[in-house]
Amino acid sequence: MEYLKELFHINEKVVILTGGAGILAGEMSKGFIKAGAKVILLDINKEILDKRITALSELDSEVIGFQCNVIDEEKLKEVHHSILEKYGRIDILVNAAGGNMQGATVGIGQSIFDIQMEELKKVTELNLNGTVLPTLIFGRTMAEQKSGSIINISSMASFRVITRVAGYSAAKAAVENFTKWMAVEMALKFGSAIRVNAIAPGFLLTEQNRTLLTNPDGSLTERGKTIINMTPFKRFGEPEELIGAVLWLASDASRFVSGAIIPIDGGFSVFSGV
Repeated sequence: MEYLKELFHINEKVVILTGGAGILAGEMSKGFIKAGAKVILLDINKEILDKRITALSELDSEVIGFQCNVIDEEKLKEVHHSILEKYGRIDILVNAAGGNMQGATVGIGQSIFDIQMEELKKVTELNLNGTVLPTLIFGRTMAEQKSGSIINISSMASFRVITRVAGYSAAKAAVENFTKWMAVEMALKFGSAIRVNAIAPGFLLTEQNRTLLTNPDGSLTERGKTIINMTPFKRFGEPEELIGAVLWLASDASRFVSGAIIPIDGGFSVFSGV
């Protein structure tokens, strides 16, 4: 644990993770805790959030959480005020809230013309606006401090055309563009000690996508086989494999890195299949 604190220099830094009750944010939180950071989780689902905090409390009893919708500006401002009252600063923001909806996905036997626009709007609002709004609210404190690191979550769906996930792909592509734009904006107007980057996870096997990628007997579905065939590592990723890159982007170890999108994908994004 001590070597993490020394290597990444984030001991005692204040970290906010949106989508904090989720699997990915939960794993990243463990990494931050072991590196000595003060962790704050935000999530819309209080029941799951409380369970996540209880689990993380075994590593750090000071982990706190707020029930919060990332597209609710007034609630975000309330949370922002509470965090500043307690800690007086915000050093790192991980925008991990996001997700997809069935109506924004091209189902089996459907085409793009079957997409439900209302569902697509919700996916865009959650993934893009749910990244922009926390960045504007919590990032203002970083601008005033003239220091901070913002880490957004992109996806392989923005690197390559992943069939069926039309709405999610478009939203994550927008998140990438916003990441690059915000990196320039913050550096030019508030100094080089504020950085904005993103990670782009590959295909991680979680409970959310397990039925899409594997059959009940554990064998791969046709979609799962295609993904493995296009992944040089020949396996799915594990949520914990995001931790190293996130800690690096959060710390001074990456102090000359901004506007970068880091694939964590076992080589999927660079493999042509040949």
